[in-house]
Amino acid sequence: MKSKRHSMILKLIASENIETQEELAKLLSAHGFEVTQATVSRDIKELRLIKVQTGEGRYKYATVERAESDMQDRFISLFSNCVISISSAGNIIVIKTMAGSASVAAEAIDSMKWSEIAGSIAGDNTIFVAIKDGRSISEVIKKFQKMVQ
Repeated sequence: MKSKRHSMILKLIASENIETQEELAKLLSAHGFEVTQATVSRDIKELRLIKVQTGEGRYKYATVERAESDMQDRFISLFSNCVISISSAGNIIVIKTMAGSASVAAEAIDSMKWSEIAGSIAGDNTIFVAIKDGRSISEVIKKFQKMVQ
């Protein structure tokens, strides 16, 4: 029963903007799951649900994975809007950004968790991206260029 309820909760939060535990409990009841607020609270903890802001400035329940995906999409958008040039030097990719934008672009890079990347360092308008294997440089540069197109 618990796994079915958890499955229903995930379906509901994916399709509706649910702001409160009470709202979630009412929706579960409407789908045949009689629950208390305490049960809903435990389910939220077990499913690791968090509240995220909607486009309208309100908050709703979401999975951590969904919230991370939304955040990554925002970072990629910021990355594509602030990158000026991409070049390489040895096993380092050098990314030039608009002034003051390098840290945001570097956060986007780090959030992608590409296996080829050892790490990144950001200044004000320059990012150094260390590549684990120098043979991957051109492949990673192509990925970055695709993001800015």
